[in-house]
Formats: sequence, C-alpha cells, structure tokens
Amino acid sequence: MEEIFKKISECIEFGKINKASSYPPKMKGLDGADELTIQALDAGANAQDILQKALIVGMAKVGVKFRENKVFVPQVLLSAKAMSAAMVHLKPYFQSGQLTRKGVFIIGTVKGDLHDIGKNLVAMMVEGNGYEVIDLGVDVDEFKFIEEARKYPKAVIGMSALLTTTMVNMESMVKAIKNEMPERKICVGGAPVTLDFCKKINADSYSSDPQGVVDYLDSISA
Repeated sequence: MEEIFKKISECIEFGKINKASSYPPKMKGLDGADELTIQALDAGANAQDILQKALIVGMAKVGVKFRENKVFVPQVLLSAKAMSAAMVHLKPYFQSGQLTRKGVFIIGTVKGDLHDIGKNLVAMMVEGNGYEVIDLGVDVDEFKFIEEARKYPKAVIGMSALLTTTMVNMESMVKAIKNEMPERKICVGGAPVTLDFCKKINADSYSSDPQGVVDYLDSISA
C-alpha cells in the first residue's frame, strides 16, 4: 500500500491529474491522482491514510518548492487540481465522519480588494494539507468574517490583500473581530503585508507564502 501512496503523492507533487492529462510529460499515459486514489480505496486503504500519507505529503513538497522558487503559480495550480481530483473520492468519508479534518480555516480577500490569486493559492495549499477551507471570496468585510466565524468557534481566520490601499483595512477589521472574539486567531498576508504590520494591527500570524500559513496552522492545532 505504501507504494501506491507514494505514487499518489508524486502525482500531487508534479501535477498529474488523471491518465488523460498530458502533464507532466514524463508521466504521460500513466494513471493520475484520480485513478490511483480509486485503486487505493478499492484495495482497502484507509481514507485517512490516503489523506495523511499521500495528499498531504505531496502538497507539503509543493509548498516548500514554491517557497524556494523552484516551482511557480501554474505548477501549484496543477498540483491543486490533482489534489482536488483525489479529494472527490475522499469526500464521502468526510461526510460520513470516517475521515476527519485537522481544523477549519476561513479565508477572504479584504474589503475593497478584488484580487484573489494569492488567496486561492493559500486556500488550495491549506485544503491539501488536511483542513476544511471556507472561502468567502473577495471584498469581504469584518461582518462577513464574524458571521462565518460564529459558525466555526475554533476556526482560524485568514485575510489577504494585494494593494497597500486595501491592506490598511485589515487594522479595523482585526480590531472588530478581536473585540467580539478576543481569542480568535487571525492570519494576514499578501504582497504589501509585512511582519511589522501584522504585529502593529494585533494579528496573530504573517507569512510571505502559502506553506507558512500551513506551518502556523499545524503549530496551533498540534
């Protein structure tokens, strides 16, 4: 079974979605994450093991490569699609309770900002590492974050901004959330955001890349 887990992990790492996909060239004609996940389940593999030993392992490697500039956005998107193809077969196990998530992550691009590429990359990486992701989209105000956070008392909130003009909105939004939920953890990120800014607005975590968000979530959920 370990061999098939390794193959699934490699499909995630290199973006091999299914047998029909021609990317990457070196894996052309081979089964992808889609078929291999079915094979693993049919062979009696535990869904939790597939998640932990194959999908999370593969996405973690992608995250590290992205941080080190060894892969770029198109490759990460293909890896995310491969991960999603595998997750389709695992979702019934989540719904039945046989498969559990590591936690819940609520993410959105802050009010006034319509950019979503960075947010989407973080959401994909976090989901691929075993968390349930609630994606609120773009132009999200503090009221929407609070409304969603009430539904998930232990969820961590993630805020993204691409512009300096919208980044400043994070300060009032963090304050509003913390006023109602003082213990709620809030992550901030985006091109103009810095660690100093994170500390200034009383957010709990800043990361310059998606893997850093995963590392933080793992550190507080362990």
